[in-house]
Amino acid sequence: MRTKLLSVALLTATLCAAPAFAQATRTWVSGVGDDANPCSRTAPCKTFAGAISKTAAGGEIDTLDPGGFGAVTITKSITIDGTFGNGSILASGVSGVIINALSTDTVILRGLSINGAGSTLGTNGINVLAAKSVEVTNCIIQNFSTTGISLNTTGSVNARITDTKIINVTGTGVGVLIGNSGGNKNRVTLNQVQISSGGGDGIKTLVGGRFAVANSLIANNGGAGIHTTGSSVNGVVEKTQIVYNDTGLNAEAGTTIRVSESVVSNSTNAGIYLNGGSIYSFGNNRVAGNGTNDGPFTLPNINQQ
Repeated sequence: MRTKLLSVALLTATLCAAPAFAQATRTWVSGVGDDANPCSRTAPCKTFAGAISKTAAGGEIDTLDPGGFGAVTITKSITIDGTFGNGSILASGVSGVIINALSTDTVILRGLSINGAGSTLGTNGINVLAAKSVEVTNCIIQNFSTTGISLNTTGSVNARITDTKIINVTGTGVGVLIGNSGGNKNRVTLNQVQISSGGGDGIKTLVGGRFAVANSLIANNGGAGIHTTGSSVNGVVEKTQIVYNDTGLNAEAGTTIRVSESVVSNSTNAGIYLNGGSIYSFGNNRVAGNGTNDGPFTLPNINQQ
């Protein structure tokens, strides 16, 4: 009799226990979801943080409908896609997305609105600490106090930023910060990117930062449109408008910027400023209407290459 009662008790406990969900390759979030769900299409989760623990490495989190899905820390290869559900992250006082993955991991962020608005602005829209590669596509990042996207790491990271707007990084904050303190090189490509209305530099490099920007707009920033600092820094700018910034291009010692088919115009101060560094023009740029077009040199003497 005692054995039978014990068996019934164990069976009851098993039936009453919460189900353990295996990690899925694809999971879903919804504005009306619940993080207690398995994050399936018919039983979606509520937040990206809730879904990421139920998503296998290399998997994907998709949005089903519009919603605020919360800040998230990513520690593995994953894709977060808000394209079909207007995926939003509100991140007052914190970073919207922190990427602290392995040196072999790839992280893709697509179709997200990352907003630091609130009583205290968010710090970084996307803060990359470690990964092999990061891709940011079709995103809007706005209202942060430190950076829109920070790629200041110790390990080497390759990043692609495409069809993305970075707006209103306040104070002396930077739209896109690129650097590497570990003796490596970070390589970042930006295509069809708008960086505007920031308090500091649009794009800024530190030691170990390398970039190529094309078909983009860098405008209305309180610092330089592009500001290269640190040693062994190289940047390429093509078919890009750099307008209405405090300074257009500012190259400090040990850095080189090569510019082609671009416009540097309406800077409050210098359009082109050789601050110890090198700026090479391919002879097909337009530099006009700046506070001082020639910086510390006469415009015809810009290095041609």
